[in-house]
Amino acid sequence: MKISIQGEKGSFHEVAARLFFKDEDVEIVPCTTFDLTLMAVKDGKADFAAMAIENARSGSILSNYTLVRESGMKIIGEINLRIKQNLMALPGQPLISIREIRSHPIALSQCMAYLSHLRGVTLVETDDTAGSARYIRENNLKGVATIASSAVAELYGLEVIAPGIETYKKNYTRFLMLGDEKDARTDGNKVSICFSTGHQPGSLAAVLVRLAELEINLSKIQSVPRLNGEWEYMFYADLELKPDHDIGLIKNVLENYTTNLEVLGIFNKGEKLHES
Repeated sequence: MKISIQGEKGSFHEVAARLFFKDEDVEIVPCTTFDLTLMAVKDGKADFAAMAIENARSGSILSNYTLVRESGMKIIGEINLRIKQNLMALPGQPLISIREIRSHPIALSQCMAYLSHLRGVTLVETDDTAGSARYIRENNLKGVATIASSAVAELYGLEVIAPGIETYKKNYTRFLMLGDEKDARTDGNKVSICFSTGHQPGSLAAVLVRLAELEINLSKIQSVPRLNGEWEYMFYADLELKPDHDIGLIKNVLENYTTNLEVLGIFNKGEKLHES
């Protein structure tokens, strides 16, 4: 089974993909961007894609909601991964010798309480945590460190100088697993939808009232501009279902109060918090 990810091998995306498909023989297909990650599945280069959608500290990755909807792909599952960030460099280098730290901007932002105490160190934003580690190894860069997972240190032969430097110790990222429409599930205890509403007062409230009447738990709602010049928004919502809920009935009810309603996926809620 081939799984496309954004980033290099060893990244948190790979960790999440392998944990989700733990009973499968997985081959990772690295991609440089999130849209290319989805395109790999559309082009038949991968069977499924793993994509980060939300971080407990940094919030939602809004552009990824739009990518999922526009791709026509379906969410088949999710996994919550506890993100442990580690400072690493070529072996044998003490912290005092580090003059530059290269990593993804989100990884840097998650560790600022630690990094702010370092003196004379330049922070460099890069496209990927694992890619930064590979760059350090391939160029034998002394005095340069990166922030990444422990899997990255093992993969590229780096030494962890300072483990667990993330500011927020309950730092987790929610990853979606996506497939073609033919792979869409028809059962599960969670459904992800998107829709828009009119500009009339109370239009969104009417949708929320209908969900409450159906005894559906709204676990997340996120608004994203439609970029049509009319200040309209798409709403992305996660609904937690009971065993007796009827997906068809829910959709029929919501269609009376929304426009552009689409089911992005039916899947089982990621109940467990996995360690990276």
